[in-house]
Amino acid sequence: MNSMFDRISGVYDRMNRVMTAGLDQSWRARAAERARLEPGMKALDLCCGTGDLALMLAERVGPEGEVTGADFSRPMLDLALEKAKQEGLRQAQFKWADALDLPFEDESFDAVTIAFGARNLADLDKGISEMRRVLVPGGRLVILEITQPRRQPLAGFFGLWFDRIVPMLGKVAGDSSAYTYLPESVRSFPDAETLAGRLDAAGLRHVRWTLMAGGIIALHSGVR
Repeated sequence: MNSMFDRISGVYDRMNRVMTAGLDQSWRARAAERARLEPGMKALDLCCGTGDLALMLAERVGPEGEVTGADFSRPMLDLALEKAKQEGLRQAQFKWADALDLPFEDESFDAVTIAFGARNLADLDKGISEMRRVLVPGGRLVILEITQPRRQPLAGFFGLWFDRIVPMLGKVAGDSSAYTYLPESVRSFPDAETLAGRLDAAGLRHVRWTLMAGGIIALHSGVR
């Protein structure tokens, strides 16, 4: 899995913009808002990729706060660090980490976010447990993820886009296998209601979820 993300790191941002018609950044902004961070707080952005959401969080916590972006792809982390330097966000740091065995103490963060990474976890429940573990009491977990729409005509369009067009775009970008994996991973991931139940079962309180983009994107949150 990490080798796949290493391979696509150079085209990751561009492909995200193309596949979502540029909407992915607005969805990340919604996730950053849901984290309810204040200046001086500490946040963890898990599976941070090239750092887009982590940098949004860094702007919210300000220079007195701290944001850690964690990922298992070093090329992605290198790109994230370069973005942070370009934007002058010294409060953002990036490190390699295994999402199922986080190298952080209990109750370390006021918020934990994960955008378009939860479906890549080999053990989702273990990942949720780890995210809850590193949250302070009252801290907030936010999950932004693609979900499969159930209603027509969007369900038909979703199938056409992800099964046919996205792999073709991946081929043009130089890695069709990575973008064939994408629709497969979405289909194997729990739907929004089921994911909410998993968060509740993990001990998170005030679990809520919102569907965006006609039901293609789900934004979940819960409080430790």
